[in-house]
Amino acid sequence: MTFHRRQFLRLSVGAAALGASASLWPRTLTAHAASTGGYRALVCIFLFGGLDSHDLLLPYDADSYSSFSTIRQSLLNLYGETRSRDNLLFLSPDNAANFGSRQFALPPEMPELKRLFDDGRAAIVANVGPLLEPVSAQAFADDTARIPSRLFSHNDQQSTWQASEPEGAQLGWGGLFADAALASGANNAEPEFTTLATAGVGPFLTGRVASPYQVSTSGSAGLTALDSLQGSGFEDFLTQAENRFRADGFNESHILARDIATKFRQGIDTNRIFDAARSNGSPLSTVFPDSSLGSQLKVVAETIAIRGALSASRQIFFVGTGGFDTHSNQANDLPGLLGQIDAALSSFDAAMTELGVEDDVTAFTASDFGRTLAVNGDGTDHGWGGHHIVMGGSVKGRNILGSVPETRFGHDRDGGGGRLIPSLSVEQLADPLGRWWGLSTDEIAAALPNLRNFDPAGLPLFH
Repeated sequence: MTFHRRQFLRLSVGAAALGASASLWPRTLTAHAASTGGYRALVCIFLFGGLDSHDLLLPYDADSYSSFSTIRQSLLNLYGETRSRDNLLFLSPDNAANFGSRQFALPPEMPELKRLFDDGRAAIVANVGPLLEPVSAQAFADDTARIPSRLFSHNDQQSTWQASEPEGAQLGWGGLFADAALASGANNAEPEFTTLATAGVGPFLTGRVASPYQVSTSGSAGLTALDSLQGSGFEDFLTQAENRFRADGFNESHILARDIATKFRQGIDTNRIFDAARSNGSPLSTVFPDSSLGSQLKVVAETIAIRGALSASRQIFFVGTGGFDTHSNQANDLPGLLGQIDAALSSFDAAMTELGVEDDVTAFTASDFGRTLAVNGDGTDHGWGGHHIVMGGSVKGRNILGSVPETRFGHDRDGGGGRLIPSLSVEQLADPLGRWWGLSTDEIAAALPNLRNFDPAGLPLFH
């Protein structure tokens, strides 16, 4: 196994002493089981604030919709006709028999998601959330359940989604997935382009070796202050400034000082590689919406387009958009946000088809938590479990996977006020994503330590 010095730097620069890094060597580096042939990419779309997924997957059969409209009457009055049953987008999943007489629909702001669902390119995974082990409503009510720390806290549950631990966690399952792929030879030429972020990311993309490469909508997040002066008559100054940052010939005796200098130098070189590959790439014909999420997914698509120049066979991306903490004004804010998701996902799917990698890229949504079925006047409060979208040509689309709790209070998944106790853990969603990406059972278990506490049958997410 080759362990590149640039990988070592990710470990050593943050350590208090060189000796401390020995304990950080990943267990996955001892095994080369990951399959890294061909190309595969995962794209995590994080919806910051807590998506009200009761408004993503809506009840459609008469009885369920009647219960839903009674509970949410005050909020539906503010929505007006946009949430009337006649305006909902009815879904006809292949596994409809699993739900008996119950039927489901999407909101009218998501016609493209309905099209992708109907075309078999998107699925809904129901009632997912952070869990340590299965939790019953009775155990939760009795306060005897073992549950994740600091539930219903934005920062902590964002971190728990990304890293199985509350705020302060350092290693995310995306980063640990990447560690395993790198250990098996993926992206050896340029390993920095294995995990990439277009938005502020928590621990999700950080492994013991892997760390997120930050990309802006205009290119790499490099020394843009210097780059912006190109052609302004400051070329000599630019050369001197870059040489200063590069620290070529730096001979400081302290090993950490030398490694930090090396890190700066490699960062500059990496940015140059990325920007050169991007500037030499062919533009996409797919038009993306002019929204934060649309712009970020366009960058992801452009980066996937230059995967050859970046020597990338395995990549994980993180994009994010906010505004989903809808304690108030939900009827005015949430429909527009759902429409933005719809348009951005549609364009991204079209771009993957344009690039011929529609079967090699899987995108999925995540969020802090779901929200309560109960309303607080003109909004909803922090929940726990929620429904999420998974999209891609390899996904078992036209299915609603998992268990959808009933649209009422007092059922066996109700934690109070329609706050859903997850039926599926985040690990149970991550497991098939990792398998599809090419990881072995042992590698996934190392990245998802709580997975052993759940049903080993697995979520049938892919064909």
